[in-house]
Amino acid sequence: MRRIIFNQKGGVGKSSITVNLAALSAASGKKTLLIDLDIQGNSSHYLGVDINAKTERSVADLLDQTVSWFSMSTPIKQFPQATAYENLDIIPSSPRLAALEPELERRYKIYKLRDALDELESEYDRIYIDTPPNLNFYSKAGLIAAHKLLIPFDCDSFSHQALLTLMDNLAELRDDHNKKLMLEGVVVNMFNAQAKFPGQIIENVRELGLPLLEPFIPQSVKMKESHYQQMPLVHFAPKHKLSQSFAALYDNLEVTIENKEAC
Repeated sequence: MRRIIFNQKGGVGKSSITVNLAALSAASGKKTLLIDLDIQGNSSHYLGVDINAKTERSVADLLDQTVSWFSMSTPIKQFPQATAYENLDIIPSSPRLAALEPELERRYKIYKLRDALDELESEYDRIYIDTPPNLNFYSKAGLIAAHKLLIPFDCDSFSHQALLTLMDNLAELRDDHNKKLMLEGVVVNMFNAQAKFPGQIIENVRELGLPLLEPFIPQSVKMKESHYQQMPLVHFAPKHKLSQSFAALYDNLEVTIENKEAC
């Protein structure tokens, strides 16, 4: 199963959600892979990977070998690299993604990530895909390659407007390229239960008919601390309320998958 976390708006916690759900998957015993398609490399950094270090196993290297007729191709199964956490591998981001994007677009390599994950899928129980905060080549490639979609959402009016635009864009991409892509729901992130305004925004989203996943993820300085320590919450502070919220969200998502597989 391949799950992508995407929103065209930045600052909504895509990488935090991706890494922590992937870490929970790995901690539960599932062989898990994280693909970091964002040039900023936040997910890679969170898991202790220096995207500026010399490597031939980044996501840029994987995609780059699809544009040359003459380069020696590295087998796809050699690209995932182990993290410090059992069962959790990563194909990290790279600064080279920016320069590579025009060439990939020119040669219409939009399906190559899907082809690569088709090869890797037998090796992993779960694949998580982090994305850039815009609908560019890499996010489109990830959406085409994925089975399930989570949309991170923070409670402000700009997010609400961005969500409407996002749903229009996703409907078109799904219709043209990946009819099997399923919206699992909206992850409400950095939620302040004590404030009135976030509740109003959430009701507006609910009226759109989009599935709002629970529990909502609260604001906490623990998230920044876990980023600094490069340690997902399940390992950094497993008993903290933020960690417990992520664990409950993960469990709810897994129960839904298991129920559908049983049908």
